[in-house]
Amino acid sequence: MLAKSSTELVRQQNSALVLSALRRHGRLAHTEISDATGLASATISSITADLERARIIEKSEQQATVGRGRPRVLFSQRRNCGYLITVIISSDSIQYSLVDYAGTLLDRFTEPRGEGGTAAFLAAISAALIRVAERSRIDRGSVLLVSVSSKGLAHPTEPVLVWSPVFGSQPVDFAAALKDGWQAKVILNNETLLVAGALLERQAKTEGGGEPVLAALSLGHSIGLGIARRAPAGVPEISAPNFGHMLHMPNGGLCRCGARGCVEAYAGFYAILRAAFEVPMDTIPAKFVPVAEIDKIATRARQGNRMAQLAFRHAGAALGFGLSRLLSLHGPMPVFITGPGTRYQDLLQAGIEEGLAQTHVVRLGGMPTLTIVADEPSLVFEGHLNLAFSIVDQDIIGSRQNMQAAGE
Repeated sequence: MLAKSSTELVRQQNSALVLSALRRHGRLAHTEISDATGLASATISSITADLERARIIEKSEQQATVGRGRPRVLFSQRRNCGYLITVIISSDSIQYSLVDYAGTLLDRFTEPRGEGGTAAFLAAISAALIRVAERSRIDRGSVLLVSVSSKGLAHPTEPVLVWSPVFGSQPVDFAAALKDGWQAKVILNNETLLVAGALLERQAKTEGGGEPVLAALSLGHSIGLGIARRAPAGVPEISAPNFGHMLHMPNGGLCRCGARGCVEAYAGFYAILRAAFEVPMDTIPAKFVPVAEIDKIATRARQGNRMAQLAFRHAGAALGFGLSRLLSLHGPMPVFITGPGTRYQDLLQAGIEEGLAQTHVVRLGGMPTLTIVADEPSLVFEGHLNLAFSIVDQDIIGSRQNMQAAGE
């Protein structure tokens, strides 16, 4: 029995490798799958036959480009095997996307975040999820997974937002948004965790395989951090430490979380606004500051206004000190800076370098590479698909093989 279980586990892992290769590279021929996964040709033949029989993948033919050669047989995911819905929650809006099993975007719309407590918030999401299915005329039972992302602190194992800038410490359980007619699993992840995972995946597609470990720093209304590391087993290790609410200065400025001296209380948009206008540091922070208001402060700073320049310099220093602690704990790594705050990098850079220069690891090894990646929304969506489909593939392989075993 143990030997059989071990064999089935290996088979499931190999099947997941095949599906992962198809997601990364698109339609592939038999030999290309073998090259991408490192699995033997006979193993690929057996796995693709099983996956095709289970209607998880399908075959198509590609005619030879020259001569009268036989058509190439290519494998790909079966699009209607199931569906994924992503829910991306930002400060003022919520974006819903419907994706088929092959990763094709079928529908997308955005709604205002709205007012009210957690019950009204979840009710609005529940109604929007129903609209997602109705707009594309798909059965709710065919949705395999709903992947939610938000700023804030997510529960490590449950789809529960433990703390958020809008609801504070009121927990938000997203499983409650899926009621009758839904069979989908629900997952929740910090937004910057998804960004870090997407960046690692992009790096893996570059020549040489890219960086083995990296950090993603998101600048905006909130300050987020994600760390992604390529593990020996091939499954990346991704985490999102509570960087924005890490202590920067004891008994310092008041943060949205209610504590004093957090990194965010000096580097978030509300902190820059507060510093630029010399508002007392114990003033209750605004929940949302329009980018247009920070743009005005940035214009004044670039024109030489001293207080506006200091606001960005202090924000950069808070980020730099925080990153110096990160590098001291985790070792040297490149840092990718994303989010709407990247438009002010010229004003933040000196402060960031000032903060980083204080740490021993930087003095010995030099400044880490700081790379601006402006299109954060695309990274968030890519991160959703990468993580969600890795879960969906494992679930669907396990369930189909269990059904086959039960029928034998």
